[in-house]
Amino acid sequence: MKYYSTKNKSSFYSFRHAVLKGLPEDNGLFMPEKFEKLSASFFSALKEMEMSAIGYAICKKFAEPDIPAAELEKICKEAFNFSVPLVKLNSHSYVAELFHGPTLAFKDFGARFMARIMSYLNIGEKKRLTILVATSGDTGGAVADGFFNVEGIEVIILYPSGGVSDLQEKQLTTYGGNIRAIEVKGTFDDCQRMVKSAFLDKDLSAQYRLSSANSINIARLIPQMVYYFSSYAQLPDKEKVVFTIPSGNFGNLTAGLFAQCIGLPVSHFVAATNVNDTVPLYLSGKGFTPRPSLATISNAMDVGNPSNFGRMLELFNNSLPEIQQAITAFSVSDSETEAMMKRIYIEKGYITDPHGAVGIAGWEKYLSAHPGSNGIILETAHPAKFIDTVERVLKISVPLPPALEKLRSKTKTAHLISSDFSELKDYLSSL
Repeated sequence: MKYYSTKNKSSFYSFRHAVLKGLPEDNGLFMPEKFEKLSASFFSALKEMEMSAIGYAICKKFAEPDIPAAELEKICKEAFNFSVPLVKLNSHSYVAELFHGPTLAFKDFGARFMARIMSYLNIGEKKRLTILVATSGDTGGAVADGFFNVEGIEVIILYPSGGVSDLQEKQLTTYGGNIRAIEVKGTFDDCQRMVKSAFLDKDLSAQYRLSSANSINIARLIPQMVYYFSSYAQLPDKEKVVFTIPSGNFGNLTAGLFAQCIGLPVSHFVAATNVNDTVPLYLSGKGFTPRPSLATISNAMDVGNPSNFGRMLELFNNSLPEIQQAITAFSVSDSETEAMMKRIYIEKGYITDPHGAVGIAGWEKYLSAHPGSNGIILETAHPAKFIDTVERVLKISVPLPPALEKLRSKTKTAHLISSDFSELKDYLSSL
């Protein structure tokens, strides 16, 4: 498989180059040159396949020949060693729980795969690989866990001050070792902008081998296709299947579109955002106008300029009508989110985190206009990661899983900077 930049379709690069570079020099995004359909025999066996086998069947289409088959199979067994339970809400609505990995968020799929892929591709390199990553919450913890103590790789995580939950912050600031955290006095969009600026800075490029672990890196999106196939396999009625994705940076939805491109029979996608509604406004015909993000209780989706929008445009030939045929988007307010959290708990006894509640609200809006559809809503993080909000809204006590309980006694270590790129550059240059 070869890859090209969304800003230059005439040059092609290897999987190794796309992964280790992260971002093309022209500030585009790497895209696969083609999407090969999975075989009929794959779908016949899908229901009985283990997660790692599903992952291997998908990922080999995108990683070979740069990753040998035996090595890729080993990586998939290590990376995808947890399940995605499908929880029934009613006869037409199911929740796919993507939070059963080590950091209790869907980002574990991408981070665990990427860490092992990069470790293999980095063998023989004399200069350390420096991973720069911006996080609005769960990416930072997943990347820290996935890359912790990986030889030859250091990770620098930028996160917005006050923009992540307390437990999310502990997950990304307490590892030490090869993991460094930078607290930015700004928004996630500021963090993302600073990371992109670092990639394009000639001084830093000369000093470091830089790559990214955000969803701007193609190696984050490829493994995220796995849970689309796994959850689809568990769905009893596979007619008119609709995936609803709580959306911020739109990497998750882009991975779903990739899955559709290689054969997943999805009827439609629903993008559910909070009040950061850049993409819903675009899909309503009002143009794409990035703007500063607004803080909400679904903080991981507080993104005003989603970086994967360029890939979405590429998949649909920059055609708004084509995108509208495939995706419907809804914006959900904090009050609607809280109301949904309460209703689902009272009616179903199910505890959803704020992001999942946004997804359920978006799905119900779509279902009311398209009865008979069968929906899978992606529940992206364990509700205990947002314990303050969940307990306040539901007025219950939420027990902490062991992975989160152990964080309580740990001490945050982070370097505080402003949102001025020069401060990040000075910090990196001093290391």
